[in-house]
Amino acid sequence: MVLLIENPIDPSVIYRSIQSTYSGSVVLHYAVVKQQAGSGKSTVAIEYCAADGAVAELEAINKELKQSWKLEDVLLIRRTGCLAVGDIISLVAASAPGSEEAFEACKAGISRLKKMKTITKTERYFEN
Repeated sequence: MVLLIENPIDPSVIYRSIQSTYSGSVVLHYAVVKQQAGSGKSTVAIEYCAADGAVAELEAINKELKQSWKLEDVLLIRRTGCLAVGDIISLVAASAPGSEEAFEACKAGISRLKKMKTITKTERYFEN
């Protein structure tokens, strides 16, 4: 399943949507807005915008993960809008019979979400 949303991601509902009786491992990764940017400036917020095709790109990533590893399910969520420090940006979740498959798929999913061409971000910094 893939979702492109503006509303906050609710961690309490994620596990129920990804777990399966055939899964011995469920791996969840939440990317969160951090205050310190790579430029050394302090981030106040990040604005994420989705271009046409963002859902299709998420679906392609989902398909790629399912084809590359033996998984029960994959859940990819990307948020759009203005996110403050501490807000959840995205979620990658993978369930599999074993932990190695789930961890590897989750790691690959994180990498792919970071490289999405249909999502742009603009950082806002504290003004001194």
